[in-house]
Amino acid sequence: MTPHRILTGITTSGTPHLGNYVGSVRPSVRMSLRPSAQSFYFLADYHALIKVGDPARVQRSTLEIAATWLACGLDPERVTFYRQSDIPEIPELTWLLTCVTGKGLLNRAHAYKASVDKNNAAGEDPDAGVTAGLFMYPVLMAADILMFNAHEVPVGRDQIQHIEMARDIASSFNHLYGEHFTLPVAVIEEHVATLPGLDGRKMSKSYDNTIPLFAPREQLRKLITGIITDSRAPGEPKSVEGSALFQLYQAFATSEETAAMENAYADGIAWGDAKQMLFERLDREIAPLREVYDSLIQNPTQIEKTLSAGAEKARAVASPFCTRLRHAAGLRSLELASTTHASKTAKSLAPAFKQYRDKDGLFYFKLLNREGAVLLQSKGFTSPRESAQAVAALQQQGEDALTGLWDQLSYQGDREAIATALGREGS
Repeated sequence: MTPHRILTGITTSGTPHLGNYVGSVRPSVRMSLRPSAQSFYFLADYHALIKVGDPARVQRSTLEIAATWLACGLDPERVTFYRQSDIPEIPELTWLLTCVTGKGLLNRAHAYKASVDKNNAAGEDPDAGVTAGLFMYPVLMAADILMFNAHEVPVGRDQIQHIEMARDIASSFNHLYGEHFTLPVAVIEEHVATLPGLDGRKMSKSYDNTIPLFAPREQLRKLITGIITDSRAPGEPKSVEGSALFQLYQAFATSEETAAMENAYADGIAWGDAKQMLFERLDREIAPLREVYDSLIQNPTQIEKTLSAGAEKARAVASPFCTRLRHAAGLRSLELASTTHASKTAKSLAPAFKQYRDKDGLFYFKLLNREGAVLLQSKGFTSPRESAQAVAALQQQGEDALTGLWDQLSYQGDREAIATALGREGS
């Protein structure tokens, strides 16, 4: 039985920020501590190529994010921690999934639609600047998840659609080739799944409004001081609704601390004092992690060894599973072709029992020879169980069962042919 699996990844396209920590790193590290969970964490460097054309940046980001996972408590002995591009089975699975994914599904992906809408608004070709990588992004993400049959995927709220698409793609493959994939579920930590950035919009590298997770202490203070607030003066009550500063504080504070800050807002706390409270609360949690991170970032060789060991663990799962999927899709050795064909032909020509329910509501069975002629025909049974028990007796005992079933048969053909058929059917 497959253990309960958790999987998540971060795209190696920039320096980790507070939004990554709150929305992905922290909750997923907590989930990795479940005693019964089998966890997979990866550096999504293939995804980075969709939007980053700077090789040095991808490499540096890979180092920074790997160090971030480890500094925040990810135990590579306990989990499977790997770099996406070290697993060649992932792009292979991407192609298998591509062949069962409807273009209409991909047309509805938020990132693609946003690009098309932007182009339309500018009066440009709808697909101007849109790469096949961007369009196929949901399939690659589905391959990341489905390769390891993850049950739960911790993501930000904006990524829910991709998990739903992975479920759709998995269902399409399962319908065509048999049940191979688990349907994943998105897991979101309520209230803190998406953090605001310095300008109040979603914290994102795209908006250049992030707060680096391991910024030096004084840089962190300076960035927090620059958070945009309204013009309400000290002593004037302030609303927590829509306040980026309050949302950032809430993401790190306890419920008691959050309530105290909410009261301070109502009492008219000065924005400078509120920012100082936010700085102190953030630094209290991040400072010990920053120390570990700084040490790791100076030792890339050790991180590379950790990722190589993780890739070996990941491929121990991915390689045999991908072989199974290739076989299911018909990508098989030709040496098996004649054997498989002969086996199917023999099976189709073998004697067989047929059980059915007739118009009178009763249940029947009949034994057919290889040409389809009836050798045995039962009388009607009031329940399918009785019919099945009679068939089981014939399959297990062969010709010897006929005497006990004589009264339950309405037709019996050539005895020798029946004996031969029952012998083959039983085998």
